[in-house]
Amino acid sequence: MKVNLTPTYKQHLAWEGLRNYNKVYFGGGAGSGKSWWLCETRLINCLRFPGYKSFIGREELKRLMSSTYITWCKVCKHHGIPQSMWHLNGQYNYIEFTNGSRVDLLDLKYLPSDPLFERLGSLEYTDGAIEEAGEIHFLAYDVLKSRIGRHLNDEFNIPATLAITGNPKKNWTYSTFYLPAKNGTLPEDTIFIQALFNDNPFTASVYGRQLADIRDRSTRERLMLGNWEYDDDPTALIDYERISDLFSNDFAAKGTKRIVADIARYGSDRAIITLWNGMRLVKYTALNISSTEDIKNIINAWRTAEAVNTSDIVVDEDGVGGGVVDGLRCRGFLNNSKPQNPVYQNLKSECGYKLAEMIRGMYIECDMPESEREMISTELSMLKTYDADKDGKMRILPKEKIKESIGRSPDWLDVFIMRMYFEISTRQPVSRAIG
Repeated sequence: MKVNLTPTYKQHLAWEGLRNYNKVYFGGGAGSGKSWWLCETRLINCLRFPGYKSFIGREELKRLMSSTYITWCKVCKHHGIPQSMWHLNGQYNYIEFTNGSRVDLLDLKYLPSDPLFERLGSLEYTDGAIEEAGEIHFLAYDVLKSRIGRHLNDEFNIPATLAITGNPKKNWTYSTFYLPAKNGTLPEDTIFIQALFNDNPFTASVYGRQLADIRDRSTRERLMLGNWEYDDDPTALIDYERISDLFSNDFAAKGTKRIVADIARYGSDRAIITLWNGMRLVKYTALNISSTEDIKNIINAWRTAEAVNTSDIVVDEDGVGGGVVDGLRCRGFLNNSKPQNPVYQNLKSECGYKLAEMIRGMYIECDMPESEREMISTELSMLKTYDADKDGKMRILPKEKIKESIGRSPDWLDVFIMRMYFEISTRQPVSRAIG
């Protein structure tokens, strides 16, 4: 059967991307034809390669069926593919062709009972596609990209590719695709193709009117203009502009020197040790693998060289950090300890709100690679109020929720929050380690 393709210019670039790259992120705005491209690429391979096996995954199977699958049916009808050539298995959620090709429809919802997405770990595919990637957990993406290239790729001479669509969102898609594309640091196997509603001449006029009618400014900026930087989340405690100012606030006050260290919890996260001169971050080191002894040695060396009082050192005391606190006899930061002001849920929440209050007077003075700057910007944007109406207590978005959103531990955010330990109204007592 002969299929005539008439892609838009941006869809053409995305098609070419699948021939030259392993991961193709296509999107950045609504109405750009990204779902059509995603379905069309699966369909063509199903017709060309008997026994081919792919997947289309989305955060909820219900939304996949009510949206992406409807587009699939439209694509098949457009190309004259008769229903007799394929059928939907609604019980096991896959599309199967008479030639043995198959496309699984995957529910990628994060489940507390399966936090590592082990349900996806035994699957084998030729290639795959993720629809609306900004909705899913980073780990779902991380696991799925390891499941492609495992089914008849050599026989078909098909590369292991992952087609990804999405709209602007400040989570792992922002730091994994948009920012590296903007800064020219994308991996060699990845391409980012931005497409907006007016890149799709087939529906531009309709989508243009619909998107222009969106009353919420943040949503309109993201979906109509493809603006990744615009963030008007009412729960956010820090404006994006204030975060950007951190790297240029050279007026920030100098003062007492302090050391703040976020210790890798049970070895699972990075350890970040920072030196502050008043509100100015002047030095840091980040350790991916480190022992408590290594961390103590670094902090002691900085303490001596910079004349920092032990009482001006604070270390995350949760988990393995307790050993560092005991060894240094410095202050320990316990996230869930009692706040100074009872309106807050705990000490961490109190310091988080204090950070939002004081950030306009803070400055990152030390040199750091762009990747660290991006991490700081992304993580500080995740400082948000959470469950405001739960019990009258002021609290911030939990670390576990942030991990789900950005795909990593917010270690820099923890450092900035702990820096506020010294700024809350009443000085916290020195850790129990100092008896």
